[in-house]
Amino acid sequence: MSSFDERQKSFEKKFAHDEELQFKVNARRNKYLGQWASKLLGYNEEKEKEYIQAVIKADFTEAGDEDVFRKIYKDLKNHNIPEEEIRKKMNETMELAKKDFS
Repeated sequence: MSSFDERQKSFEKKFAHDEELQFKVNARRNKYLGQWASKLLGYNEEKEKEYIQAVIKADFTEAGDEDVFRKIYKDLKNHNIPEEEIRKKMNETMELAKKDFS
């Protein structure tokens, strides 16, 4: 195999690894967001688990984070949680999730 082919395969493996890692970080962030929101919603342990799964699944609606934001925002609408607080929590939980995988 030529060095070019080896380099190409190496880049492909790194790309696949990076994509898998980003997927795991996003899922962990969504778990943390779900835990935070479920506490604000007053859910019990069983309902919290279901809610966390719903938040994780919401991330598959479209690319990016807006699908998760909309779900959390809609669910917390009656609890007077401002949009800025949700976005701040999304950033905080993303940093926490990144630390989990570093």
